[in-house]
Amino acid sequence: MTGGLRTGEVAEQAGVNIQTLRYYERRGLLAEPTRSIGGHRLYPPDTVALLHVIKAAQRLGFTLDEVAELLDAGRRRHPTADLRQRAISKIAEIDQRIADLTAIRTTLTEVVDARCDSLTDCTCTDCPIPYLTIGNAPSGGPA
Repeated sequence: MTGGLRTGEVAEQAGVNIQTLRYYERRGLLAEPTRSIGGHRLYPPDTVALLHVIKAAQRLGFTLDEVAELLDAGRRRHPTADLRQRAISKIAEIDQRIADLTAIRTTLTEVVDARCDSLTDCTCTDCPIPYLTIGNAPSGGPA
């Protein structure tokens, strides 16, 4: 194969490091590249675009396992609603995380507003954290 991109060129153009390329090869996200006569890896030019797709999918919250499955479905060239369904599921996950983070933020705001000063021995009057159950949990029992 002539005209292929060497490892450093792919990494630089895609904005990833060389270890990422090797890791993606081991995970099956990237096909193993051909080798030059001198033994250098030579990637096809579309590898950079594929890496951009992988990184974009990760930024959208997809795990590498999910990205691999989506890429595999695309490589089989079978029309599938897989991406759409996974996106719907990912939105539900994100909505749940937002709700969880909102609850955490609310409690932390209550801690700040109550002027809490200790996790185990708070002296504020209406502490939103159940410090007594944390500090006085029976031995061997759930905290």
